[in-house]
Parts: sequence; structure tokens; C-alpha cells
Amino acid sequence: MSAFKNLPVAPIAAKRPVTDTRHGIARSDDYAWMRDDNWQAMFKDPSILDPAIRTHLEAENFYQQAAMADTEALQKTLFAEMRGRIKEDDSSVPSPDGAWLYGVRYVTGGEQPKYFRIPRGGGDEQITLDGDREAHGKPYFRLAGTGHSPDHQAMIWGYDDKGSEFFTLKVRDLATGEDSSDLIENTGGGAAWAADCKGFFYTAVDDNHRPSKIFYHRLATPQSEDVLVHEETDTGFFMGVSGSRLDDFIMIGINDHETSECWVMPADDPQAKPQLVAARKTGIEYSLSEGGDVFFILTNAGGAKDFKIMQTPVGSPGPENWSEVVPHKSGRLILSVSAYRNHLVWMERENGLPRIVIRDRLSGEEHAIAFDEEAYSLGFQGSMEYDTDTVRFSYSSMTTPSELYDYNMTTRERTLLKRDEVPSGHNPGDYVTRRVMAPADDGELVPVTLLYRQDTKLDGTAPCLLYGYGSYGISIPASFNTNCLSLVDRGFVYAIAHIRGGKEKGFSWYEEGKRGKKINTFTDFIAAARYLDRESFTSHDRIVAQGGSAGGMLMGAVANMAPEAFGAIIAAVPFVDVLNTMLDDTLPLTPPEWPEWGNPVASVEDYRTIAAYSPYDNVSAQAYPPVLAVAGLTDPRVTYWEPAKWVARLRQMSTSGNPVLFKINMAAGHAGASGRFQRLEEIAYEYAFALKVVGKV
Repeated sequence: MSAFKNLPVAPIAAKRPVTDTRHGIARSDDYAWMRDDNWQAMFKDPSILDPAIRTHLEAENFYQQAAMADTEALQKTLFAEMRGRIKEDDSSVPSPDGAWLYGVRYVTGGEQPKYFRIPRGGGDEQITLDGDREAHGKPYFRLAGTGHSPDHQAMIWGYDDKGSEFFTLKVRDLATGEDSSDLIENTGGGAAWAADCKGFFYTAVDDNHRPSKIFYHRLATPQSEDVLVHEETDTGFFMGVSGSRLDDFIMIGINDHETSECWVMPADDPQAKPQLVAARKTGIEYSLSEGGDVFFILTNAGGAKDFKIMQTPVGSPGPENWSEVVPHKSGRLILSVSAYRNHLVWMERENGLPRIVIRDRLSGEEHAIAFDEEAYSLGFQGSMEYDTDTVRFSYSSMTTPSELYDYNMTTRERTLLKRDEVPSGHNPGDYVTRRVMAPADDGELVPVTLLYRQDTKLDGTAPCLLYGYGSYGISIPASFNTNCLSLVDRGFVYAIAHIRGGKEKGFSWYEEGKRGKKINTFTDFIAAARYLDRESFTSHDRIVAQGGSAGGMLMGAVANMAPEAFGAIIAAVPFVDVLNTMLDDTLPLTPPEWPEWGNPVASVEDYRTIAAYSPYDNVSAQAYPPVLAVAGLTDPRVTYWEPAKWVARLRQMSTSGNPVLFKINMAAGHAGASGRFQRLEEIAYEYAFALKVVGKV
């Protein structure tokens, strides 16, 4: 408590108990009133938020501002440091496609990207979209990206100006730079051009934020005349649409977190009926990559837990025609596959490290691109073009800034295109990256990536920021992060716990951290914290735990299970009201989430499993460390009332006297502030909290 002095009285939320009974089990929720009855409409128009709820949220913001007032100068210093590590006038290396090279860059002081293209044979740069101009005057603005037409005459671009992830699409004439009359609202943000460039396909999002319909839009016609191409009636599935590298197929992908289904149709016939590739089967995943006269299929079918690669003729793609190309190998997880005229390329991970493997499609000869550091990250960008021998990839580590390479798949020549600059200076030799293994309660070894300065004393006195996620099979890469250097340069050990629920150690690492085995995610993180304490990398009361979204749920769970193991908790957009959310199938993401967490509506076993760890439901009278929760009002993924309720209950139940702070951005959603520097202000705030609680202010 010594870090926080002279605080005003914290907001005390009114209790208005609501009882819910499922499977004969009754629960009472004192703070259910914080959910606005009109939440769907509010996401599109935040001004209609219930005044009582707005008053409470504004009181929370006033309280956290008072609690953090003595860090304002520090926040500005941190912001300046982080901004100083960014090359403000940075530009991507343009990617070739046909007669043009396409890229994106920023200008000094600019918050949003500028998209550009240059004639491939040389000539003047053309700005195709100026994000700063489009964002002018808007408190929130997020671009969905751009997609140029196959004939390079037009471009689809999308934006969200509320943070609610309802994207509007527009069409721009690339010769004049003017937008047409085409305006498509309430979309998922992506689109795929028809081959004749006279229209495009897009995913519509309904009032509950579910992408359930694919439409075809013909240019220069109103949205009301758009043609329904495909509809998904199962509310448990997401749906998206994309084009192929050869611009000859439109691909519709339907999936939840464990099952997928693909449909294809010719890109030159918008009236064609989509063709099913393989009907969905629970637990079977597959995806397509076009390879000329075949589709390559990445799938876990036939017991291939860590995935294999198949191929099938484009004219008859059904599973009866699938043949094996790259067999399954236990422990080697194939992450993605891309096909080019002469080569097949896939990204895989084994023993926690990624590599890119290239196969000659004619000879079958394979070779890998790999690196020697103890922990590193690879990113495969591939190529916009199909008929090419050159693909692009990036490499970085916790100490090495990102490097971009072109790679000739035939000659195996590697060409460095760009090495990210750190304008304020960076010497990799000043830092140490390590990968250590923390023993879990059941004997599993949890990988933990560490970054610290060479001169940091590892005698238990160093503070530590311990980051974790552990859901959806998402692996956290050991990549370069300029922001965390502001902590590391102040003596912190920066640590990433690669806990179960991700795929760092293969697909089974994911399976062992979901549904009925979700508890492993939390105990792994606690084990990592205790290992770092035991090995004197830090001490338990100097560990600041950090996670966001599903990682915010992790923060809530470990705070309940082992509050003594942490000096503080930072939970960004935290998914903490898990049971209530999974019981409410009207919420945007609930049915698609059931494969990940379980369905407590249908299953009493799933109900009891979730109830046993749901952070909000398990807050109890115990000594919690200082807690900071951060959220966005218009977030459709983790609704604002989840952290608001959690904070209210923590404040009521905690016996430690430590503050519980809640910062809510009233003009943003799940991703936080939209500009590249505005986002740095939020990170500076969180880092200032971390520094404050360990006495570094």
C-alpha cells in the first residue's frame, strides 16, 4: 500500500442482486446492472450509454487518475522513450504484384499509415490512401487495410471509427484517388474482388456482431441490392471470405476453435453456387492454399494432431480425392502452408522454435530456413504473386530488431532488405535473452523466455514483468519489442511464460490447456512465477503479472489462486466474467467460444468446470495485490461490464487495502487506442503502474 498514498475514496458500486439458476445451481450477481440493456445499439453510438453506468465508469476513471497522478511525469518520459525507438518516417519494403510495387509507410508525427504504390519499372510514388487524412477529427479510427483489384484500377478499403469492429467498406478509383458512391456498412472489414473487377464479396456482421452472411456487391449499386452468396445459420461458427493468389477462386472459410469447413467458387462467376470441399466434422480442421491445378490442404484429419499437408484436384476437391504430401510428425506442428508455381512452403514449429521449410514441387527436395539463437521469431510474408521463386520472411529475437529478407527458393540466396532502426540507439550486446524451463505441478516443463540487461543483478532484487496468454492455441513469439526496453533498462527482467493453452510445444500443449484442463494454464503461470522467484531472477513480491483479453482471464484466475505469488496484476480488456458470458448466447462471441471453454448451457459438467475458475465468480475475502484493469467501452469481444463488475467485487472483498484501479477508454474497443502513438500512451500508463508498485517511481 505504501506506493499509493492520499487516495480519494474509491467508487463503491451499488449492489442490485440478480439470481440465476442453471442445472439446479443458483448464483447471485450483485453487479449485473452494469450491463446496459441497449448494449448492441450503444456499441454503434456510445452517447446512448445508460447515464447511471456512465457516471460509475467516469468515477472509476477519476479514481485511477488520482491514484496515478504522481506518475504523470514518468508516463511522459516513458512515452518519449518508446516513441524515440520508433522510426517515425518508416516505410515498408514494397511488395511486387504485376506492374506495381505496393507498400505502406508513416510520416513523422503521423498516427495512421499511408498506403502507396510505385510502378515496377520505375516512376513516381502514388499515395493510394492517407490514413491520417481519413482519421482527421475522429477520436477513434482504425483502418481494416486495403485490397487492390486484379486489374490494379481500384481499391477496397475499410475503417471502424467507434472501436466496435463494425467496419465500413469504400471503393477508391486508383487513377483519380476519389472514392465512388459504393458504401458497405456493418462488415467484418475484409473483401475479395471478383475476377472481372466489377464487384466484390464481403462478410456482413449482424447486430450481435456475428459474421453470418457472405454477399456479392456489384459496383455502383446500393448495398440493399447486394446478392446473398452464402449463409451460416449455426451461431457457433465464424465465417470469412478471401481470394486466391491467382485471382481465380473465391474461398469461404467457416470455423470455430476446433472445426472448419471450406467452400470455393470461381472468381469469374459471381452467380455460381459455392462448392463444398469437405463437410464439417467436430474436431477436424482444414484450410486451403491454391496451387494451380490443385489445392493444398493443411489438416489434422486422420489423427494428424500436429497437422499434415494434403493435395486435391481443384475440379473435384472432396476428401475422397485427398492425397498426402507432407505426413504428420508428432511434435512438429505445421502452422501454415503457401503454394507457388514451383515450390511449396510451410511454417512449422518443433521444440519451441519455428522454421520455414521449402519443397521443390517437381523433385520433392526440401530444405529449411532456420537460425541459431536460443529463442527467436520468424514471420512468413510470402509473395502476392504465384509465379515467383522469391518469397519474403522476417526474423527477430528479444535482443535483435526485426530483419526482412527476400529468399530465392531455387538458389537459396538470402537478401537482407531492411533492418528495423531504433533511432534512439540499441546495442544488442547490452542485453541477454534466455529460454528457461519452469517445472509445473504435474512435472511438465513450461518454457519461459527472459530478457534483461547484462548488468542486472540476478539476486532476487530485480523486479519482473511476467506476461502470459495461454488460450486458443496462440503462441507468443520471442520477438523484438522496443517498448519493454523501458522496463528492462530500469532493471526489470521481462519474462514471457509459454503456458499450456498455446501451441509452443505442439498441439497437445493447446489441448492440455482448454476446456476441462483449463486449470493447467493457470497453474503453469503460477509455476513460472515461483520458478523465477526460486532461481533469484526476481522475488515474488516484485513480480508484476500482465495479460490481456483471455490473458486477462489468466490474470484474474491467478490473482484468486495465488495472490501471494505476485506483487501486482495488470489485466487489459480482461475476460473475467467467464461463466455469465458463456451462459449468454446473445453475446457476440459466446456460441463460437464453447469449443474453447465448454458449453455451460448444455452441460452441467462444463458449468461446474467454468464456475470453479471464472475470476469474477471466485473473488474471495483474501489479500489481493494492487490490481490495474484496462478496458474499452465499445469492445465487442470483452464487453466493458466484465472488468467493471470484477473491479467492483475485488474492491469489496480484498482484505489487503491495496488499490484496485480501473481505466476505461470511453472512445475505444478491444484493441485500445487506434493511433500508433496513442497506443504508446496506454503502454506508458501500464508500465508506470508497474514501476510504481515496485518502488521505481
